[in-house]
Amino acid sequence: MNLYPLKFKSIYKERIWGGNKLQTMLNKNVTGDAIGESWEISDVNDVPSVVANGELQGKTLQELSETFQEKLLGTKVYSAFGTKFPLLIKYIDANRDLSIQVHPNDELAKKRHNSFGKTEMWYVMQADEGAELIVGFNQEVTKEVFQTHVKNNTLTEILNFQKVKKGDVYFLPAGRIHSIGGGILLAEIQQTSDITYRIFDWNRVDAEGNSRELHTDLALDAIDYTLHENYKTAFKSKENTATTIVDSPYFTTNLIPFQGELDVNHDEKDSFVIYMCVKGNVTFETANYKEKLSFGETLLLPAAIKNIKISTTEASELLEVYIN
Repeated sequence: MNLYPLKFKSIYKERIWGGNKLQTMLNKNVTGDAIGESWEISDVNDVPSVVANGELQGKTLQELSETFQEKLLGTKVYSAFGTKFPLLIKYIDANRDLSIQVHPNDELAKKRHNSFGKTEMWYVMQADEGAELIVGFNQEVTKEVFQTHVKNNTLTEILNFQKVKKGDVYFLPAGRIHSIGGGILLAEIQQTSDITYRIFDWNRVDAEGNSRELHTDLALDAIDYTLHENYKTAFKSKENTATTIVDSPYFTTNLIPFQGELDVNHDEKDSFVIYMCVKGNVTFETANYKEKLSFGETLLLPAAIKNIKISTTEASELLEVYIN
C-alpha cells in the first residue's frame, strides 16, 4: 500500500470560551456556538486523528506510524520519537478570553506527567477590531512578586497585552505565560501534549456555577519569569517563497504566500511535512495523487514523498511545518 498526501477528520472541542468562526469562516461541519478548537492532526492518547481520504481512510495516525514508520515520519523523527507523532495541529476560535496559563517544559512534564512538554506557536488568521492576547510580562517579575499579584487578584497588571491583526506570529516556548483574547481565530502548532496549567480564569463559572480548576502551585516552577523586549515574531514574507517564521528544536514553520504554481522538493528534509491552508484554496499533486486543500484545512505529506506540485488560482497562503 502506497502513502499519499493525507487528510484527517477534524476533532472538535467545545470550550467555555469557544465561538462559531470554525463554522462561519473555516466552513467546518460542526454545530454549536461554543466550539473552541478543531484538532487537525493529533496523536494525543485518547484523541487520535483518523484518515479522511484515500485507501487508508478510517486508519488512525497511530496505526499509520506503526505501519509505515520512517516512511511516514522520517528516519531521524522515527529515531527520536518512535511511533509517537510529535506534533499536535489545531485551529482555535476564541470568542471570549482563554484562561491565563502556562505549559511545562519537557523535563518538568516528563517528571510530573510522563509526557512531552508544550512549546507552541500561533499564526493569527483573523482578529476582530481591538482584539488582543497576552504573551509574557510587561516588567521584571520574580516568583515572589508573581505570587503576590495572584493572591491580590492583580495578575493582569504585570502581564504583556498585545493588540493583534491577521498574519501576526507568536512563538511560545514552554514556560511563557500566555492567553488568547476574545475575537481571535488562529492556527496553533505545538508539541504533542495536552498539559495546561491554568493560573487565572477571569473569575468565570460554567452553566452549573462551577469555577474551572486552577493549577497555580504547579505553574510556579513552570513559568519562565524572564522579561523580553519583544514577544512578537518579526519576519518579512515574499511571494512564491517559503519564509521561515519559527525555527525551533520542536518544529520549523515556513509561511508560503503564493499564486499560480510551485514545484516543491523536500529532498533535504528527513521529516513529514504538514501544510495548513490559512488563506485561499490550494491543489497538491504528487506523481500519482491529487488532493485539494481549502481555507482552514490541513494536509500531512509523508516523509517518503519528496516532490509535490502546489497550485492555486487565487492569492493563497500555506503554513509549512516539519521537524528539522
